[in-house]
Amino acid sequence: MVIYTLRAALIGAVLTGAACAPRPASRLLTIAAAADLNFALEQVTREFRAGHPEVELRINYGSSGTFYTQLRNRAPFDVFLSADVEYPRKLAGEGIGAADSVFIYAMGRIVVWVPAGSPLNPATALRDPAVRHVAIANPQHAPYGRAAEAALRRLGLYDTVEKKLVMGENIAQTLQFVESGAAEVGIVALSLAQAPAVRAAGRYWEIPIAAYPKLEQGGIILKPSPAASEFRAFLLGAAGRRVLKQFGFYLPGE
Repeated sequence: MVIYTLRAALIGAVLTGAACAPRPASRLLTIAAAADLNFALEQVTREFRAGHPEVELRINYGSSGTFYTQLRNRAPFDVFLSADVEYPRKLAGEGIGAADSVFIYAMGRIVVWVPAGSPLNPATALRDPAVRHVAIANPQHAPYGRAAEAALRRLGLYDTVEKKLVMGENIAQTLQFVESGAAEVGIVALSLAQAPAVRAAGRYWEIPIAAYPKLEQGGIILKPSPAASEFRAFLLGAAGRRVLKQFGFYLPGE
């Protein structure tokens, strides 16, 4: 009886000690991400956290050009994922972030998108005289907006649709304009059109990639840390590449 009591006491002490042992401190990683990554990064985040539960990811989405301006003014982000690798390169050249941490993670693509209930054919919608509003991201600070404008010019449609253009602050807002009925058609990122919820809500036609300059999407580590390096390695690794490919991105080296 004494032996049993002593053994129970020892087990209780071990369990109490384990319960009181400090857990690994949570590591917060703040990310400024281009709006076209909205759905893809949701899945990347889930898979990354499964293997790195101690890292808390806080992601803000917006236009790459706006983030670039904010980061030049020392906005408090740890990682920047841009829809145009030139923005991270400029930041590195200005001494913001780690110059040797600039990387290309994907190549973006654009599509013409219409709601599922629309009578428009997305392949011909931009030429349809009945269309009164065409949504694109603002080319002044959104890489996808610049790609859309370039494609319209290359396809010989810019003069026809110029007065119909409705400018979104970023590519996600551009999609929202079409979903809400503020525009009948929009030029959006394939990565958004490929998201399951969006795919069910509309139809798209992929604009030939030769019609616009390469959308080289790149990032930079602004504040070096183990968490930032781990996230970058995950995004560029097999799991991250699989998710990006699933959402319609071209991948470097493929």
